[in-house]
This record gives sequence, C-alpha cells and structure tokens, in this order.
Amino acid sequence: QVQLVESGGGLVQPGGSLRLSCAASGSISSINAMGWYRQAPGKQRELVARITSGSSTNYVDSVKGRFTISRDNAKNTVYLQMNSLKPEDTAVYYCNVRRLYDPRVNYWGQGTQVTVSS
Repeated sequence: QVQLVESGGGLVQPGGSLRLSCAASGSISSINAMGWYRQAPGKQRELVARITSGSSTNYVDSVKGRFTISRDNAKNTVYLQMNSLKPEDTAVYYCNVRRLYDPRVNYWGQGTQVTVSS
C-alpha cells in the first residue's frame, strides 16, 4: 500500500500562484510515475501533469507554460507549481502515483480544493 498526503490548496485571486505538494510513503518502490489530476464540478477528472521516474513530464494543453511539475526523490514528494492561475483552474486537485501500464498499482490522494476567484 501507498499513502499520500497532499497540501497547498486554497483560495487565490486570478493571476496568483499556488504550490501543491504530495508526499508518498509505504510501498513506493513499484511507483514510476507521479502526477496531478483535477476535477471541476460537472466535469470529468483530467490529467493535469505527470512526471516519470526518468523525469519525463507531460501537461494538459490548458496549463502549459503556467504550471510546472517537479519531484524530490529524497522526500518521495511531487510538487505542482501553479502560476498565472485562472478561474477555470478551479477544481479539486488529486495527487496520483502509479506504475505505468499496471492497473494494480494506482493510488490517489484525498484531494485538495483550489479556488481561483476575485
């Protein structure tokens, strides 16, 4: 089992910044990808950003140039730096860690609310 602890959500004005953190513990040796998803009311959950153990990254088009995902291997922590936030970024953000292409290894955080509003 893998345990995930998220932090960093909150309320921010448009154009502002937030940083999300997700610390993983437990049986993490099988994990080779860490990422963030989000789900807005009435919408499907979508992948926002992912980083692999080889440090490859991918982003949903709507956040490219504004969000940056990174990881600290020593702390087993993944971060999402979110800049130039827009109201449409408002959602619950979920940390996800998994072993790519193996559905048996797939863990989710509890979610953290990000609200972008003036």
